[in-house]
Amino acid sequence: MTNPSQCVKKCVTVVETRISSIAFFMCFFMRQLEFLFYQHVLSLAFAVNEINQNPQMLPNVSLGFHIYDSYYNEKMSYRTTLDLLFKFHSFVPNYVCNIQKKLMAIIGGLEMFLKYICLSFQLTYGSFASEQKNLTLFPSFYRMVSNEAHQYTGLVQLLKHFGWIWIGLIVLRDESGDYFLQSLEPLFFQNGICSAFIQRIPSQGRLLSFPEISEFSSSIYKSFMDYKTKIFVVYGETLTVMWLSTLMFQSPSSYSGNISVGRLWIVTAQIDFTVMGLVTSWDSEFFQGTISFEVPSNEPLGFQTYLQKLKCCSTHDDYFLKDFWEQAFHCKFSNSNGSVGHNKLCTGKEKLEMLPGSVFEMQMTGHSYSIFNAVCVLAHALHAMTSFRSHNQASEKRKRQAYQDLQPWQVIRIMVASLVRTLGISFNNSAGESVTFSDRLEVTTGLDIMKMVIFPNNSFTKIKVGRIDSNKEQTFHFYQDKKSWHSDPCQPGYQKKKKEGEKFCCYDCVPCPEGKISCEIDMVDCSLCPEDQYPSKKQDQCVFKTLNFLSHKEPLGMSLALVGISLFITTAFVLRTFVKHQDTPIVKANNRELTFTLLLSLLLCFLSALLFFGQPNKTTCFLCQTAFGIIFTVAISCVLAKTITVVVAFMATKPGSNMRKWLGRKLASSIVISCTLVQASICSWWMATSPPFPNLDVHSLTSEIIAEYNVGSSVMFYLVLGYLGFLAIISFMVAFFARKLPDAFNEAKFITFSMLMFCSVWLTFVPTYLSTKGKYMVAVEIFSILASSGGLLSCIFFPKCYIILLTPQLNNKQQLRKNN
Repeated sequence: MTNPSQCVKKCVTVVETRISSIAFFMCFFMRQLEFLFYQHVLSLAFAVNEINQNPQMLPNVSLGFHIYDSYYNEKMSYRTTLDLLFKFHSFVPNYVCNIQKKLMAIIGGLEMFLKYICLSFQLTYGSFASEQKNLTLFPSFYRMVSNEAHQYTGLVQLLKHFGWIWIGLIVLRDESGDYFLQSLEPLFFQNGICSAFIQRIPSQGRLLSFPEISEFSSSIYKSFMDYKTKIFVVYGETLTVMWLSTLMFQSPSSYSGNISVGRLWIVTAQIDFTVMGLVTSWDSEFFQGTISFEVPSNEPLGFQTYLQKLKCCSTHDDYFLKDFWEQAFHCKFSNSNGSVGHNKLCTGKEKLEMLPGSVFEMQMTGHSYSIFNAVCVLAHALHAMTSFRSHNQASEKRKRQAYQDLQPWQVIRIMVASLVRTLGISFNNSAGESVTFSDRLEVTTGLDIMKMVIFPNNSFTKIKVGRIDSNKEQTFHFYQDKKSWHSDPCQPGYQKKKKEGEKFCCYDCVPCPEGKISCEIDMVDCSLCPEDQYPSKKQDQCVFKTLNFLSHKEPLGMSLALVGISLFITTAFVLRTFVKHQDTPIVKANNRELTFTLLLSLLLCFLSALLFFGQPNKTTCFLCQTAFGIIFTVAISCVLAKTITVVVAFMATKPGSNMRKWLGRKLASSIVISCTLVQASICSWWMATSPPFPNLDVHSLTSEIIAEYNVGSSVMFYLVLGYLGFLAIISFMVAFFARKLPDAFNEAKFITFSMLMFCSVWLTFVPTYLSTKGKYMVAVEIFSILASSGGLLSCIFFPKCYIILLTPQLNNKQQLRKNN
């Protein structure tokens, strides 16, 4: 691409790629244009065109440029450099006569090997290694990107941000790679980051033999297949990503599948994924989510319009545009010299904005923006120099002569004087951004952190997820949540287990022991949850325990409450029936006072069962156990009194018996009162010495806190139950002996069955009660109260209710005398 000019600025930029320069790629016999790098050319042309159209900048002077290909080859780049310095039809070093176009400046490219050749460049838009920047040896070397040292600290801060400490390094096998490793090693050590492996890859300018390729492939596959290494940091050149892509493409399916799963790539600013445009037919899914450090970009005013108006062959001096057009749009021109493999004809009216981002980006990239700024810097330096020299020259001829007499070294001096002297800048570009150089002749732009999103058609887009400022603190900003990124350290729920004989950061991740959790990554030891919490299923957090108590709102509690209420209503109905028929023979024959007392005590027994529902408190704790013990004692003592009364009444009928004096209400009342007083004394002593209290048991159940009735003294609790059992056994024995006494309304048989049921319930209660926890323990006690009380009600009173309500003809004195 050539424009006529009085002052010529020449650039070495990456425009073409010889795939054949890498033996691995020779089977393709390809020599394709790197589509997205063509934007570098267009940004250069746009910048020159913008300056030439600005009447305030270099008036009456038009800038021009030449573009030379580096071919990714050191020898070719060296030859091009000499050609730039000594421009003539035949190559004669140090011969500078008869030059028609004067070289004013050189802008260098991306390749690292150019550092050996082109340090005489005035500017570079590539990020060269820091060790080569020596202001004493190279005072004219300006860099349009930040110092690469920012990448080192930014990389470490990024790894620390996510806790990635087990890293695989893929680094060029040259001096820049050596410097990269030397710089990172102390930073890694200071921040506890370990390198799982270091894989050195050859420089892209060197051909490999097939044995070397085989050895290299085997080595890198082994590194990739390490399932513990999830993070790969790649430091290389532009074609390094093509090396990796080719290895993935050529690898066996068993390898490629494992390589792509759960891996995250981090690449430095020298690598541009635009080169993937060459291999759009390959699957790039394994680069999904790649994090890259990139030169910040801005959009100069008018650049989009410039691209939209660009038509093929509208710029006759652009020798690259035709090739780019054919390969980007998959077509060919009718006058095309060679076959490009497409049958579709190019119309020249295709639009660049129709191309996918993997082929051509409409937004100005970071490197293109650096080229644009480099042109602006040189233009302002030329303008400052010529303005100074022609200030006192009145004639137009002398002003033009000022440009012709200007030498490249003078441009450098002006740049130093006008741009660096105060560590400031003297202009703003058309994007509205100030261009600032540091004291090391580097633009202080910092770096952007980008995330690559690859779509199924292999197109991709980049999302800005962070930034590294170039200030002294090198502030690190990240805009996305850590949870949205893959992490390879020990995840929550696991703890580190150091490997014997390995590095300090070599460890296995083992699950937390039962009952412990780890809520952060890389926990050395799992911790216990507070007493009111328990580990989650994944053991990565503590979950609050739920309160466990028997509620009438849950199915179990609701069913027990309904049974209790039903029995209470039934007992009330029986009591009403007996009160209504209290003057009938069957009611009179069975001691009405004891019968009513027994029914009232059963009513209270069913009500006392309801005290056990709900969360325990001091009042219910105090009442439920004592009320149950005393009321149940009244019921059992009434049964005992009934049985003893029957026996005494039978014995009193014998001639000469002294039992007649025991007949009457006094015997029954004394039995009930005395038995109840004994139980009341036991309960009083219990309440005085060690009363029941509400208790929260946080240990018995893993996920629940048991709100329980603590009996205080287990001895007293079982003493109360034992006394009830003692009364029940006495009642059972007396009723058993009296079951065959000749009495029409003899209750002994029914009392025997009721006591048998009572004893069975409470004998099974004890082991069941001791083997359950929480609300089920309370449910067992409620069930025992309801079952034993219901047994008394059904066995003793249902037969009488049957006679009273259904067979009233049996409820008379004649029937009573007949049976006697």
